[in-house]
Amino acid sequence: MTTHYDPAVHTPAEDDGGPPPEAPAPPGHHRPRRSRFGRLWRGRPEDPRWVRPAFLALLTATALLYLYNLDASGWANSFYSAAVQAGSQSWKAFFFGSLDAGNAITVDKPPAALWPMALAVRIFGLSSWSILVPEVLMGVGTVAVVYAAVRRRFSPAAGLIAGAVLALTPVAALMFRFNNPDALLALLMSLACYLVVRALEDGRTKWLVWAGVAIGFAFLAKTLQAFLILPALALVYGVCAPVRLRKRLGQLALATAAIVVSGGWWVAVVELWPASSRPYVGGSQNNSFLELTFGYNGLGRLNGEETGSVGGGGGPGGGGGGQWGETGWDRMFNSEIGGQISWLLPAALILLVAGLLATRRAARTDAVRASFLVWGGSLLMTAAVFSYMAGIFHQYYTVALAPYLAAVVGMGAATLWERRERIWASLALAAAVTASAAWGYVLLDRTPDYLPWLRTPVLVGGLVAALGLVFAGRLGRRTALAAAGLGLVASLAAPTAYTLSTLREGHSGSIVTAGPSGASMRGGGPGGGGFPGGGNAPGQGQGQGGPGAGGFPGGGTAPGTGGNNQNGQMPNGQMPNGQAPNGQMPNGRSNQNGPTGEGGRTGGAGGGGMGGLLNGAEVGSEAKKLLEADADSYTWVAAAIGSQNAASYQLGTGEPVMAIGGFNGTDPSPTLAQFKKYVADGRIHYFIAGGGMGGGMGGDSGAASQITSWVEATFKEVTVGSATFYDLTSPTD
Repeated sequence: MTTHYDPAVHTPAEDDGGPPPEAPAPPGHHRPRRSRFGRLWRGRPEDPRWVRPAFLALLTATALLYLYNLDASGWANSFYSAAVQAGSQSWKAFFFGSLDAGNAITVDKPPAALWPMALAVRIFGLSSWSILVPEVLMGVGTVAVVYAAVRRRFSPAAGLIAGAVLALTPVAALMFRFNNPDALLALLMSLACYLVVRALEDGRTKWLVWAGVAIGFAFLAKTLQAFLILPALALVYGVCAPVRLRKRLGQLALATAAIVVSGGWWVAVVELWPASSRPYVGGSQNNSFLELTFGYNGLGRLNGEETGSVGGGGGPGGGGGGQWGETGWDRMFNSEIGGQISWLLPAALILLVAGLLATRRAARTDAVRASFLVWGGSLLMTAAVFSYMAGIFHQYYTVALAPYLAAVVGMGAATLWERRERIWASLALAAAVTASAAWGYVLLDRTPDYLPWLRTPVLVGGLVAALGLVFAGRLGRRTALAAAGLGLVASLAAPTAYTLSTLREGHSGSIVTAGPSGASMRGGGPGGGGFPGGGNAPGQGQGQGGPGAGGFPGGGTAPGTGGNNQNGQMPNGQMPNGQAPNGQMPNGRSNQNGPTGEGGRTGGAGGGGMGGLLNGAEVGSEAKKLLEADADSYTWVAAAIGSQNAASYQLGTGEPVMAIGGFNGTDPSPTLAQFKKYVADGRIHYFIAGGGMGGGMGGDSGAASQITSWVEATFKEVTVGSATFYDLTSPTD
């Protein structure tokens, strides 16, 4: 097997995929045995003494960084927090991922990402910390996996660089402190890449099978997104593995079986379970998880045809504008996405090409080149799909790119550094640093009011470092290291600033973004609960600007407004399907009054974006008291249109609340007949007025509208503060 790295750093035993054998002890001499703590602290015997302490310091710093100000986000995405709370009360809700302990409907994803949080809540009680700390641990674990993968075939310094790049990526700092499924997905996909690299070292089947298991469980976190990198991984292993072709194909078949088993067992249970005794599959139109997987959460995300969605995306092809932003090759660099992930993306692309160039003459089975192909292929495949998908796309999805990008940067930097005496390698290093500094300057310039003094030092420092790296092979080691260190600082300074800004703010709601206010044209500030496609919610006024900056997805106007809506408002400034108090969309910031969601109000609902679609409502003390009265006599203390609205009341009271129509209010569950039966059986106490999207926006399902009309015509209205309820035990007759 041909390798391309410094023998002073890498030993032959490491090249074979394992630690080097220790030299036999001299006769009569017994090697001292280290304690477990000593082995943990010292690491591999052949490593310099600084390596393991530096790695542990990286993990500790990442944990402390991500734990800082963690509770500022309150319930974060209350949609998932409510499901976590339900899973901590009911094992049935835990298994299915139900939004409520009464098991009316599930979230619109499989439940694996909810399980660690629900277990933490069962152990430590319901709080913002018990929900979000598991996400932080997933972030630390992802940093460790990326470090281990890069360090294994390159150098400890390369692993540390990769880990630091990942930890300081703004969107990673956002999503490893948030309760969406993306944190678990990123961890499992990183683990899958690591295991494939291990399998490529010696061709052992077990590593490839375990990689399949990781991808299968990633499917149970976020369905088909887990499969985006499968073509790259399968192709690299099929070509580069150090075993016969026939065995390679057999191993890939076994890995595929591992994916099917580890991801399919839960799907089989759900599909075979009698629909009458399990919750409705949220996000589907026919109560089928398979339909959800291949429709709303699958092909619909690619072509924009998502049945039950609040809007599709741009048309196919480059530059297509749509409700979820512009598509095209440059999407990862535009004003909506660039500040989330792209800081080191130009450098990563340069380093990937340089790494493949450096190994162009290596044998087919070269493990160094295979590492570049695994991580680089995963990066390119995921970025390409994200760039052209026309369906629902949020900025925070790009956290999936962060581990791949970080690994490529670490591997590429180490490979070129070892070859710095060759002019092409030193020029490639200089080009990567120049690209990072220049692109950092551009991204910082997009938010001119945020740290305006930082842009110039980033650019100047990067250019000076690049000049030094051009001559790195001819300079003394200390001078060359100083240039490399300056280049690393200049490359990481800007994303670090955005990351620190992200950590200082709480983030809540369904659409969140990293960085300072204005960093994302669509997001509109930390947390960025803005409307897709740029612009703000109806009733909030002028958008942030940029393409499509208007009131509705894609910058359009509200249905029925009859022309341009310059201020992004609905007629009379009202939200669809009833009023949203204050007429505002959520801005993605946390509720400063903590996870109770009371907000100091004496009444009920408030502040729910899009009628409760994105952020739900504030729940006042009087509303809580009303719902909690005699709560044990009912399966659901209330029912509400839309999951975020229901989740807010469920988290505020600790009692199950039925979400009519699922997340968007568009799912046909329950039907009017089913709802009438629940009411007749005395299983629901109140109906919460408002919520949902309204039929004019593709929002409430026919069932939700029918239920609302029936309730309003049949039961007595109860007003508590600013909230309106209908008492389903008190007919108007």
